[in-house]
Amino acid sequence: MTATAPRFTESTQGRLRRLNLATSLPPVVFAAVILLWTDARTWWHLIILAPGAAAAVVAFERWTANDLARVALPCLAVAAAVWPLGVLVSGSPNAYWGVCAVGSLAMREVRRHRKLVLAGLFGYVATVGAARLLVQRDDVGHVLVTYVLVPTALTIVVTVFTIVGERFYDLIRELEQTRESAAELAVVRERVRFASDLHDIQGHTLHVVKLKIALARRLLLSDSARAEKELGETYALVSDTIAQTKELAYAQRRLNLTAEIENAKNLFEAAGIRVRVTREAEVDTRVGELLGQVLRETTTNILRHAQATQVQITLATSGITIVNDGAAATAHPELRGLAALRQRIAGDGGELAVEQQQGRFRTAATFPAVRAGAERSDGR
Repeated sequence: MTATAPRFTESTQGRLRRLNLATSLPPVVFAAVILLWTDARTWWHLIILAPGAAAAVVAFERWTANDLARVALPCLAVAAAVWPLGVLVSGSPNAYWGVCAVGSLAMREVRRHRKLVLAGLFGYVATVGAARLLVQRDDVGHVLVTYVLVPTALTIVVTVFTIVGERFYDLIRELEQTRESAAELAVVRERVRFASDLHDIQGHTLHVVKLKIALARRLLLSDSARAEKELGETYALVSDTIAQTKELAYAQRRLNLTAEIENAKNLFEAAGIRVRVTREAEVDTRVGELLGQVLRETTTNILRHAQATQVQITLATSGITIVNDGAAATAHPELRGLAALRQRIAGDGGELAVEQQQGRFRTAATFPAVRAGAERSDGR
């Protein structure tokens, strides 16, 4: 995901810039030709003005290719030199066009003091235009309008539109980066989900295997038949865990809540814990899988951390509640598996509550939307 997303981002921006080149470069070239045709009255006027127009076309083409930084300074130097030559030598009021185009495009490369650089660009265009008064003093009003006001105003307008256009590309870039981040976050969430499921399978099984092997060792001399039975169940449990791990790896794993309840009951009884199961209602398959994960994680936690003598499991329409009497007097241990499940249940509109009070530890996973739907069904 992370390897392909940057290429996708560049491809999107590249297509937009190529589209801009295909649609905008012909008018730019056409405008350059018209300005040269209008202002160049002799062949040497053409020699003076052509480099500025060429610099503008090259800068625009490199800008659409996102490669302006390499040619910005040379193009700007050429265009900046053409403007005073056009004002003082050829009398061309449109010679500013090159420095206007290149300067506005080059603003993208300015990272610091951009306002000061903009003021310098506009001031340069106005000051050079005003230098026309050195050779044409008889018509001050015409000079100020034609060589100062119009070039400066158009340079400001073109620069503003260019900056806004570049901001459009920035928004596209930010959008693609956001999509890339969302994709990476989805991968991270999936990895966390996979790790949580793997923890449920392996952690639960390993602890149960430990208990059964310890029980088989105690029974080996006194009750060999029972010890053999425990070892057989351990073997079957390990085989089942291997199968579940494969299913998890291929995204085929499905938890059966009924089987999980029966498995938890057998484990508690094997550990010498009295267990009572109350089934008030059935739940749908999607909710049942999450409730099965909660029951499996809670069972593991009780066997590992609690000193319980009895456990109450209650299954209702809206969720499941597991209460045991083995809570320690101190603060309950950090239960990372349940913390991960809380996020997953919340993502499906449910709630996971863990409470410890008066020596009892209560874990409850509920889905209010399911309960509300059941109540509406009863009302009908």
